[in-house]
Amino acid sequence: MSEDTKLVSKVLVLEGREQLNGRIKTFCDENNLVGVKAHGDNVMSILRSNVDLGGIFLSEDYGGREGGGLAIGREIHALRPELPIFLRREASDSLEDLQAGGDHAFRAAYTVADMGKLKRVLDECIFSLVYPNALVRGIAEMTQATLASQFKDVEIACESPYIVRDRIIYGELFSLIPLESNWCRGYMMLQTEEQPLMGFVRGDKTHVSAERASFREINNVLGEITNMIWGAFKNRYVAYEATSAGHLTQVPIIVNHLHRYISFGSEDPQLCFKYTLSDRQGGQASITVWQRFVFNLNWSPDKFKENETSVEALFESGELELF
Repeated sequence: MSEDTKLVSKVLVLEGREQLNGRIKTFCDENNLVGVKAHGDNVMSILRSNVDLGGIFLSEDYGGREGGGLAIGREIHALRPELPIFLRREASDSLEDLQAGGDHAFRAAYTVADMGKLKRVLDECIFSLVYPNALVRGIAEMTQATLASQFKDVEIACESPYIVRDRIIYGELFSLIPLESNWCRGYMMLQTEEQPLMGFVRGDKTHVSAERASFREINNVLGEITNMIWGAFKNRYVAYEATSAGHLTQVPIIVNHLHRYISFGSEDPQLCFKYTLSDRQGGQASITVWQRFVFNLNWSPDKFKENETSVEALFESGELELF
């Protein structure tokens, strides 16, 4: 593994010519992309519910007619403007003719004969941030350890972390906590569904009494998990010396509940982890927890380093105490 991890990103592939699927899949495999397909009738419903996409590959002739992809591309852009659309064209890798007419729904155009240009665009809009290996690996470790401490008799699986540009909120519950250090400023967010978590509480899979199961108690469960992960992150990655003084820039966070949409005022992609908690006894439905890191206020990975844990620091944090 290299010093800096090249994460994967999931892209929705809407291709009108089936014989080109192999070429596009090879390109995805070579460029850390995971391609997923959708049937034409389900595209918009998938986009309304999907929460982990990095972009969309769309052919100009999608739908079996010339220019059919342009119409659906404009519709997609109106619904999900944060997702870059990469348009496959037959003769030209230019968007000048479309943009001259005021059409700005597409991020870039490409042809299968020369996909090198598309690779450069992917690096600019999806893989634009570099995440140190130690950070990515450490986040997964501390989160799984926290989940294991808060749930009883469950299996915890973590998918490979990836990059997303989605702004859709998953489930009914989400927590948000700021992260600040000399190398990063932003937020960590956890998202999950209420009913599976309620099932774990009622099934005595948490430290909350099953008789006290209510939406307030499951809020407390998610809040405690969030706080514990934040504490582990701070102890491991945030330097103990004071951060820079002075007025720090802030931007408003916008939440649209109707559209299940959240914006941090930044176009940067987000680092995403997906955890699945399964009841070993099989009595409860599994829980999916989405974890996102949004470094929208400052990102300086060159200053990143892990703290060297000292005995004094362990006493200060409460992890050690005199016998």
